[in-house]
Amino acid sequence: MPRPTGRVLTLLELLQSGGTRTVAELADRLGVEGRTVRRYVQQLVDLDVPVESVRGRYGGYRLAPGYRLPPLMLSDDEALAVLLGLVAGRRAALTTMQRTANETASAKIRRVLPRHLARRFDTLLDALAFTDQPGELDAPDAGLLLTLADAVRHRRPVSIRYTDREGRRSERTLHAYGIVAHAGRWYVTGQDAQAGEDRTFRLDRITDARTLPGSFEAPVGPDSAERVVSGFASADYRHEVILRVQGTAEQIRAHLPASVANLEEHGQDPAAERWLRVELRAERFDWLPPVLAALDRPFVIERPAELRDLVLALADRLTSHARPG
Repeated sequence: MPRPTGRVLTLLELLQSGGTRTVAELADRLGVEGRTVRRYVQQLVDLDVPVESVRGRYGGYRLAPGYRLPPLMLSDDEALAVLLGLVAGRRAALTTMQRTANETASAKIRRVLPRHLARRFDTLLDALAFTDQPGELDAPDAGLLLTLADAVRHRRPVSIRYTDREGRRSERTLHAYGIVAHAGRWYVTGQDAQAGEDRTFRLDRITDARTLPGSFEAPVGPDSAERVVSGFASADYRHEVILRVQGTAEQIRAHLPASVANLEEHGQDPAAERWLRVELRAERFDWLPPVLAALDRPFVIERPAELRDLVLALADRLTSHARPG
């Protein structure tokens, strides 16, 4: 059973979350009677914590507005979520002042982390990568994230339960290479041991992860972020599109980034203008004609023929709209 001191600290944490809490609500959360809640509140007041009593039908207790409470109590999951948010924030276009505040806040939290959590967070940072499109990230499951990060660092196989985009569930053994933040989501990339192929899995579709005995060799080649981005471009969608575009790699990438299309550059000067082969896969390609128009570069559609028809139809509409009425 929790000791009274522990319950007092829990009461403080509940009040920190904001708003007015009724005596009945606090008693239920703490597992005590109403008169005990009042005694705990008095203990906080004796410690100079400004707890206010609110009278009336919806009365109860709250902290004085605007008061900055010295102790900040975070659970392991909360501390991890805050630090991940700060790390992701450094990828954004922060001002110098914001970047400084980000770094100092991160340093303050890390100084007071329990040793075991600090070690696990360092393990996560070693396994984590960001693409050029990190986006506003979803909050990941902390336990899952830390288990996968540990598997990445120590090259341990991990068993995952996964639900794909069609709703099919499966259990797989994964040799995880890294964890990647891309376009607002978290992914883990690695080799699917049963299939013997590299795969990328969304973390929010993994319901369980369990480290297995054994180990595997670290892969050579692209880093985790590059693997995720190139995997999207070559995903097993319904249609394969092959184009030749005249321009520089930079001009093409501005409209067809690496997460959408593969670009054959063959190690040549990316600033040189020439005909480049572009390959991509898509469930639908009705979005492609406007993208090709925005490129404003000469292009040839090698396949599919249906895409040529869509481009011609767009050209006809644009020509019709451009004619004077």
